[in-house]
Amino acid sequence: MNRPVLIAACLGFALLVGATSIVLADTLVATSTTAMAITGDVEMDDFSMVFADGTRLDFDELVGDSFVVDGEPVNASVYSVAAPMDPVLLNGNRLCGSGPVTYVASWGSDSDVAVAVFDTQDIPGSDADMCALYYYTYPN
Repeated sequence: MNRPVLIAACLGFALLVGATSIVLADTLVATSTTAMAITGDVEMDDFSMVFADGTRLDFDELVGDSFVVDGEPVNASVYSVAAPMDPVLLNGNRLCGSGPVTYVASWGSDSDVAVAVFDTQDIPGSDADMCALYYYTYPN
């Protein structure tokens, strides 16, 4: 390969790599009794949630960026679930326990994250209809 072609190929590769963004999941450490007993620590990003046992819940799309918790509005991410399911996780427990999970909402601070799961047909606007709530923290 001659030098100009090699340089062009390297530049093209650099542009391709630069245009590709890598999304890394957040590692979340289970802190609530419910999270420790059912999900364990999780990996979560804008595309999925992976539980301690390796089970993966894929999201379809972000359907909301706000949510009402205990009557107060919060910034949140509300996702629809690509293939609704109620997986059996740690200790034989189910994620929701009352039906396939259709939506997941998450909100929190710089150190803690709450994750609510829903088995509703309609997009949830508050924590009123959640079937389960889990609390996590970011590792030190």
